[in-house]
Amino acid sequence: MSSGSRSSSRGGANAEWSKKENKLFEDALAYYGEGTPDRWLKVSRAMSGTKTADEVRRHYEILDGDIKLIESGRVPFPKYNTQGAWN
Repeated sequence: MSSGSRSSSRGGANAEWSKKENKLFEDALAYYGEGTPDRWLKVSRAMSGTKTADEVRRHYEILDGDIKLIESGRVPFPKYNTQGAWN
């Protein structure tokens, strides 16, 4: 899956999203569901303005595209170590 956007308001054309930014993004998406007026602006504000509304929308579109590719079978589902580090 894509872990970064193609742009950032602070870091130029290839800046990645931090783990903190992704967590804020996920929380805001859960709070501001589909159909929320000005959803991307509200998500951006919930992230303390570290990303613009356009960057937030684009990040969502990239992730949504990744999910659709995986669900369609065109990208293999990752194989995770099911044994874990605790065994």
